Amino acid sequence: MGNEKDKNDKKFFTKQSEDFSKWYTDVILQGDLAEYSAVKGCMVIKPYGYAIWENLRDDLNNRIKDVGVQNCYFPMFIPKHFMDKEAEHVEGFAPEAAVVTHGGGEKLEEPLIIRPTSETIIGDSFSRWVHSYRDLPLKINQWANIVRWEKRTRLFLRTTEFLWQEGHSCHADFEDAERETIKILKLYKEFDREILSVPVLTGQKSESEKFKGAYKTLATEALAKDLKSIQAGTSHNLGQNFAKAFDIKYLDVNNQQQYVYNVSWGVSTRLVGTLIVVHGDDKGLVLPPKVAPHQIVVVPIYKNDEQRSEILNKLSNIVKSIKDKKIRVLLDDRDNLSPGYKFNEWELKGVPLRLEFGPKDMEKNQFVAVRRDTAEKKFYSVPEFIENAEKILDEIQIGIYDKAKTFMESNIHEAKTIDELVEIMETKGGMVKCLWSGDPKVEEIIQEKTKATNRMLEMDDDGNVIETSGTCIGGEKPAKYTAYFAKAY
Repeated sequence: MGNEKDKNDKKFFTKQSEDFSKWYTDVILQGDLAEYSAVKGCMVIKPYGYAIWENLRDDLNNRIKDVGVQNCYFPMFIPKHFMDKEAEHVEGFAPEAAVVTHGGGEKLEEPLIIRPTSETIIGDSFSRWVHSYRDLPLKINQWANIVRWEKRTRLFLRTTEFLWQEGHSCHADFEDAERETIKILKLYKEFDREILSVPVLTGQKSESEKFKGAYKTLATEALAKDLKSIQAGTSHNLGQNFAKAFDIKYLDVNNQQQYVYNVSWGVSTRLVGTLIVVHGDDKGLVLPPKVAPHQIVVVPIYKNDEQRSEILNKLSNIVKSIKDKKIRVLLDDRDNLSPGYKFNEWELKGVPLRLEFGPKDMEKNQFVAVRRDTAEKKFYSVPEFIENAEKILDEIQIGIYDKAKTFMESNIHEAKTIDELVEIMETKGGMVKCLWSGDPKVEEIIQEKTKATNRMLEMDDDGNVIETSGTCIGGEKPAKYTAYFAKAY
């Protein structure tokens, strides 16, 4: 078997309970998902990490097309005066903007902003594309890279450059824009559940937390294993702010000029980070089958070259039968690594199902199947496994979701006063549900005392913020909303 590594040789990394942040970085680096770039704050996404992104991207792309959105692409350079047209928007992004002042060895007549988001440059095109009510609704999406000059970065979760999708649309009236905003939020929620196995809360951002320049922002929020909230996706009803800034008008049925209503929405490579912090454990990644680069890895076990040849010959036909079911399966036939090393490596990389196949298994025509999510071992005859492989992977997908949902629900607490909220944050963590008047001063006090922010306001299934009664967590004022506070990424 060549220069075989000892079967106990494995990569070691920090436990979650010791230092969650270090654990997170260790898993990414040792799991070959990404590495730091020579440019501070940027990352190199390695093939295994990019394969995860591709799998979730491809599914989401199909869902986006299924709701009538077309893909396109816009330049990454935005003229500075475009950003200046929407005051709140430029104020929100100015601290993060990367500015190009020279090109071709000469100073540019006008500085260019490397896109932190594309509302402005897309708004400019929309002003030329939209003429009549017959052109509406207009819905487009692009898969692109974004640059935001972050002071504190973390692989996948917050980097200076990252990949994302951003959808943009124009609508004839507020009601249609609102329906689109809510529809996209539901699309994200279903995608999170069905593909990422990530349970999320959905709600509306408060005025202080909404997207700069938007009328309102809706968001999905997940809960990480370190009890911090993580924003997984956003959908913004932009109202007419950008339409008025970029003169996006149409002739209505009465031949009158009207401003459109805009919507924008997006997710990013932060979703890969979300998968890690929501599902990972002290052994490394735990990947839902629908995003795993390899859904099944087959590890042959043998003692000599004769056994190796016989076992690999047998497995090649079996693996082909599994592949015929459109399952992503890998036969790990590397001869310089021990089975034990391979077991540890694929556990670290989160492969949903590992199959072990040795001389005795070949005699009995069986597999030892090991689930990554539960560590359960089970024997299957080869025909039985091939017949049930898809069902087993579906069970793993659902099991991972159910486990994460139970964790999230058990870490949502309620508080009636700020003192109670502070105590919960100090002793338990997680999300705190409370009544809130809408006063931003209460948000400021809570953030100052706990570093927790207002993650969302509770909504009904139709996307309407639920108005409530009672006393605000901040004191004597009557409450208007149910809010969720948490420390967040």
